[in-house]
Amino acid sequence: MKICVATILSIALLLGNSVKLRASVTGPVPSDGDGPVSQVCQQCCQGPAAIPGIPGLPGPAGPMGSYGQPGSKGDAGQPGEIGPIGPMGERGAPGNTGSKGDDGIGLPGKIGPRGIPGVVGGTGESGVKGQKGEPGETPDDSNQRVAFTVVRTSDSDTSTSHDTRLPFQQAETLLPGTSFDLETGTFTCSVPGTYVFTFSVLKYSNSDYLFIHLVKNDYKVITTVDPSNQQGQLSGSAVMVLQRGDTVYLTMVDRARSDSTYHYTSFSGFLLFSE
Repeated sequence: MKICVATILSIALLLGNSVKLRASVTGPVPSDGDGPVSQVCQQCCQGPAAIPGIPGLPGPAGPMGSYGQPGSKGDAGQPGEIGPIGPMGERGAPGNTGSKGDDGIGLPGKIGPRGIPGVVGGTGESGVKGQKGEPGETPDDSNQRVAFTVVRTSDSDTSTSHDTRLPFQQAETLLPGTSFDLETGTFTCSVPGTYVFTFSVLKYSNSDYLFIHLVKNDYKVITTVDPSNQQGQLSGSAVMVLQRGDTVYLTMVDRARSDSTYHYTSFSGFLLFSE
């Protein structure tokens, strides 16, 4: 502090401002403490403000704090209102007509019920009643036996109709009095009674469908079918009550296989008992 005051006084003497200097330092100047001399020294020795220094680098990140408690569940929102149904769109234009599919062979339909017998027609004018004839002799069929087994010795022709009869070429068993037509494959009843019929037909492996119908007087009693494209054996049997003149035969769709050595296709029947 003393050095600073002495310097100031020397400068004032050199500049010729002794009068002003005496007026400014009229009292004693203390040598220490917080008096006027110290305040003057601070004002005259303080330089211009310096340029701020470069900020320091950020410090390292502190440790992660503990997780807070989960908040309470908020209230469920209210459902929004359903909007109105929009208007119906216009009907689209009709699509193009598809091409016609291939004609297939359908399965046979169910057999319908028998119709009601027709009404007997009216009688005309009655004629003269004839004389009563002599009583005829009743044939004794009790001891007559009827049985047959017929086979095919070659493949059949291809058929596309469910009414095509399956013919046979050879009779393995044909008892006397048994009426069987090989060319049409038809048995005709000559002894009324109860009969048993069986058949077995081999299907070609490359055929799509094979239908076999056991028919009595144009009525299909039973039907068997194999819709696969593999070779297979179709068989069936039935018990029928026949009257004299009734016919029984097989009809088919597609083709039956057989040969002269192995008789894959056969048809059999016999009288179980007469009336």
